[in-house]
Amino acid sequence: MRNRRAALAAITAAASLALTLSACGQSGSGGSKEKSGSAKGGTIGIAMPTKSSERWINDGNNVVKNLQAKGYKTKLVYGEDDPSTQVSQIENLITQGVKGLIIAAIDNKSLNNVLREAASAKIPVIAYDRLILGTKNVDYYASFDNEKVGVLQGTYIAHKLGLDSGKKGPFNIELFAGSNDDNNTKYFFGGAMSVLQPYIDKKELVVKSGQTQLNQVTTLRWDGATAQKRMEDILTSTYSSAKVDAVLSPYDGISIGILAALKSDGYGSSGKPLPVITGQDAELASVKSIISGQQTQTVYKDTRKLADVAATMVDDSLNGKKPQVNDTKTYNNGTKVVPAMLLQPVSVDKTNYEDVLVKGGYYTDAQLK
Repeated sequence: MRNRRAALAAITAAASLALTLSACGQSGSGGSKEKSGSAKGGTIGIAMPTKSSERWINDGNNVVKNLQAKGYKTKLVYGEDDPSTQVSQIENLITQGVKGLIIAAIDNKSLNNVLREAASAKIPVIAYDRLILGTKNVDYYASFDNEKVGVLQGTYIAHKLGLDSGKKGPFNIELFAGSNDDNNTKYFFGGAMSVLQPYIDKKELVVKSGQTQLNQVTTLRWDGATAQKRMEDILTSTYSSAKVDAVLSPYDGISIGILAALKSDGYGSSGKPLPVITGQDAELASVKSIISGQQTQTVYKDTRKLADVAATMVDDSLNGKKPQVNDTKTYNNGTKVVPAMLLQPVSVDKTNYEDVLVKGGYYTDAQLK
């Protein structure tokens, strides 16, 4: 009897140990699977500003591609440059149970309330290329060195006019900036003016319209038609007996509008050559314009890399890793300094577009024909 009891006790102890070990093993792997399931198998919401810009269509597609490669489902929405539409879209994404949000804001001050909802649902938020202002509920910022974008544009103008090699001018220049509700606008303009202002102060560059302050030169929603109308007004009021030598344009879509106004005024002929015109984003139409000798320069930002950075940030945030950043001081949104990963932009013109854009795989030769 005693032997039988001992045997039963041994069996019971062994079974108990086996159950304990099994439970420990399931807790470890099951917890990991559950975490993976809630993250990798989950849906990430992507809110982009508009489909009217080739750039944002490409960004949206690239973010989707990167997230899906990491094992996520995606839901991509476009706000069509209407801040209230974007807010509603983000609210819907939160209601649908997305695990993370990647947002390129239309109006960078309109998202405070909806991002409070995201924080309550423990949804990490990545600001994509445009910093979201006035809220603590943005976790990381993925962008480019925005001030350097402007520096590249200003430096290009100074070089093409010969100012950096001793030409005194004076040359006539007009200034354009991006949308006043995009935080990047002040960085682009500030970077460009850090190069151009000394020449303006020395009267080697002259802004004949007198419009030199940021609040005088912004272009709401980065709209090309708005820029075209302003350029037409400047030409009519200021340049009846003078010519424009350069235009600081912050973005390719704005550059196209400026070019339309200039060509309507007779620029582009042998007797009245087009001025130096900068741009940004290396959009296909503008690269073709550069090749044909109309727009002069653009700033290329490899948004394929930016999409990868944003996707990796949200993936790391959901899986207990600290996302990689390289700037923890610059981007104060009014409530907090948002840790940022900044990529490097590249100046592109007719001399190097093949090396940068074609050999870099961004466009094919056939696309640029």
